[in-house]
Amino acid sequence: QARLQESGGGSVQAGGSLRLSCAASGLTYDSYCMGWFRQAPGKEREAVATIKINGNKFYSMSVRGRFTISQDNANDILYLQMDDLKPEDTAIYTCAAGDLGYCTGGVDPSTFHEYNHWGQGTQVTVSS
Repeated sequence: QARLQESGGGSVQAGGSLRLSCAASGLTYDSYCMGWFRQAPGKEREAVATIKINGNKFYSMSVRGRFTISQDNANDILYLQMDDLKPEDTAIYTCAAGDLGYCTGGVDPSTFHEYNHWGQGTQVTVSS
């Protein structure tokens, strides 16, 4: 049974940094898509950063240049390095993986159905 477990969330002041980790286990096949998503109260889920199996990375405009997605394939861990955090980054961050055999890539909501495994989420709070 697939399981994704996030860690690394917390509270930080604006301008600070956090690194989120997502430990994956039980995925049947290589994950064609992996990504970090976030959802703030009263807002729609947003894809923050995603990565395809070929290594191509995609970022939302709101985090480009500040966040970096990476993978440790040997240990099945997905990371999200978040720098220069802003209060508007406050949200629950969730990692997801798709092993359906295809991955469009990108951060558009139309691709969310390609992710069939989701973690529980970790809270990130940025104060001004």
